[in-house]
Amino acid sequence: MSQHRSLKGSSKITAKRNVLKRFERINLLAERGQWKPGDRGQGLRKTKPAE
Repeated sequence: MSQHRSLKGSSKITAKRNVLKRFERINLLAERGQWKPGDRGQGLRKTKPAE
């Protein structure tokens, strides 16, 4: 009996994510120079994932 595709491991997921987690957004904004240490982590500007 085969395993249902929704139960397979997340390591096989290669789809592009449209939503970033907060720490990912902060890292991306810091790389772009739009966020500085000490800034608030809430109410961040919208960002598109790096390609």
